[in-house]
Amino acid sequence: MANVVVVGAQWGDEGKGKIVDLLSERADVVVRFQGGHNAGHTLVIDGTTYKLSLLPSGIVRPNKLSLVGNGVVLDPWAFLAEVDRIREQGVAISPENLHISEQVTLILPLHSNLDQAREKAAGKGKIGTTGRGIGPAYEDKTGRRAIRAGDLADLDVLDAKIERLLVHHNALLRGMGMEEVSGEKLVQDLKDIAPKLLPYVGTVWQELDRARAQGKRILYEGAQGTMLDVDHGTYPYVTSSNVVAGMAAVGSGQGPGAIDYVLGITKAYTTRVGEGPFPTELFDDVGQGLGERGREFGTVTGRPRRCGWFDAVLVRQAIKVNGITGIALTKLDVLDGVEELKVCTGYKIDGELYDHLPASTVRQAKVEPVYETIPGWTESTYGARSWADLPATCIKYVRRIEELIEAPVALLSTSPERDDTILVHDPFAD
Repeated sequence: MANVVVVGAQWGDEGKGKIVDLLSERADVVVRFQGGHNAGHTLVIDGTTYKLSLLPSGIVRPNKLSLVGNGVVLDPWAFLAEVDRIREQGVAISPENLHISEQVTLILPLHSNLDQAREKAAGKGKIGTTGRGIGPAYEDKTGRRAIRAGDLADLDVLDAKIERLLVHHNALLRGMGMEEVSGEKLVQDLKDIAPKLLPYVGTVWQELDRARAQGKRILYEGAQGTMLDVDHGTYPYVTSSNVVAGMAAVGSGQGPGAIDYVLGITKAYTTRVGEGPFPTELFDDVGQGLGERGREFGTVTGRPRRCGWFDAVLVRQAIKVNGITGIALTKLDVLDGVEELKVCTGYKIDGELYDHLPASTVRQAKVEPVYETIPGWTESTYGARSWADLPATCIKYVRRIEELIEAPVALLSTSPERDDTILVHDPFAD
């Protein structure tokens, strides 16, 4: 039985939540392996909308084990608030079905304060972060001064760890002319929340090892998208972690042999939130129409997403970097009624043709997309559940995308509803 990794193949917001929810029906364990509560997954199930940030998408299904892996950075206050909010929608959440790795780095109030202060100070040079402290938390993790979830079980040494952390942070705050952080208050805040968080904390890598030994199906859930990866994305306009498929092993405590199938999620067009390059971005009525029909607003921030044509160059690059086996093409229905569609097949930079997005920010800024025009369709594809429900021109569009990105379409999504999906190939069957 295959273990499946789900990753975004664009700039995030590709519809991973729905696809993970769909696949989790056949999985026994769902594990989130990177990112923080800057990510947002929206699930629509039987007319009810669930908005998740930290919780794995499998949490809305009964009898599934949901895990938060060591690659995640976790704000304990935001986590507990999300648990309460989703419980109010009738979802059963307890330490029986939800576990957090003891190795998870905690996001503290000082992280979000620093994040927001930096963005404000950067002015026009801002990265476009959500201001939730994700980056500063990962910095502390790499700097070996972070507070981890397991540390809350040893409160007698918490004072010394916070003191070491504040040597770094208060020096930064002084340099920025900001008020320093009180170590005493921070320690007390952590001591207050420890009894609420610790029941969820465990040894996630060991649980996954046992699950594999028992032949259980594991679904590894990523956040954001490949072009936001700290190494492989449009740096510096990226997130603070590796989001590619290889991180599923690192961020959960498993070897690469644990991964059998990599499913890349991609929209039938392209969107991006925040700053940074976007070669196929549209500034006309077509782009505005895609945003309106696709309800392109961030799950977490509510920020409007920038919209553009499908970029086969970027997606093909994501497929190579992730080792993607097949893709789930989402929001196909948003293109209904668009008379003429364009797909980016290459880039021109200073007159030279490129088959990839170069790492240089200077060259990225000069990119001119090379387009191929494909006829659109007037019929509705909303809610289609079989190839027979799709117009011939729509099928032609999908087939051309497969050729350009050099990967097959495994699933097609035609609405936010779980069942409005055309399953071409079952990832768990490999």
